[in-house]
Amino acid sequence: MGRKAYFKHEEFIDAAIQIIAEEGLGALTIAGLATRVTAPVGSVYHRFPSRDALVAELWLNIIESFQNEFLKILQEDGLRATLSCLQWARLHPYEARVMLLYRIDDLTTGEWPQDLQKRARRLEKDLYDGITAFTKKQFGRVTKENIDRVIFAIHDTPIGIIRRYLHENNTIPESVADLIRETYVAVIEKAK
Repeated sequence: MGRKAYFKHEEFIDAAIQIIAEEGLGALTIAGLATRVTAPVGSVYHRFPSRDALVAELWLNIIESFQNEFLKILQEDGLRATLSCLQWARLHPYEARVMLLYRIDDLTTGEWPQDLQKRARRLEKDLYDGITAFTKKQFGRVTKENIDRVIFAIHDTPIGIIRRYLHENNTIPESVADLIRETYVAVIEKAK
């Protein structure tokens, strides 16, 4: 019979996200994380074989949380999905800072465990499939131009605007929703 775990896996992930969002990626160390959670360093290493594995997992958790919600809404309504980026960033400010201020290449340098690599490939495929399905639904066919148009409207525009405010550590103003909406209508609706 194994020992009872005194700390939850999610506690370590949440604390790591807070450290990165508040102090930057360089502030995240295994010892610092253990201190934040008030756990022994061995508890961290018991769950994560390395700092890179920890960061990869937390980043994938964030992407998965955001992307699952986004793709579900995208199946029904492109504009609502696009605006949901803004809502998600407001509801999850720490996660949004980590997701939008860092690319996965910035966060990890080592080899990921196989299960995390598999998860990353699945998320990438799910996103591609969702964008492709939306493009076909909107324009009747999938072309490079149509895919570029969709990515610009539903990804590049909201993410670009939101990233600026997160980078400056400012609250995202309500007027941003109007800018996202206007861009979506101009790029997607008027192009049909």
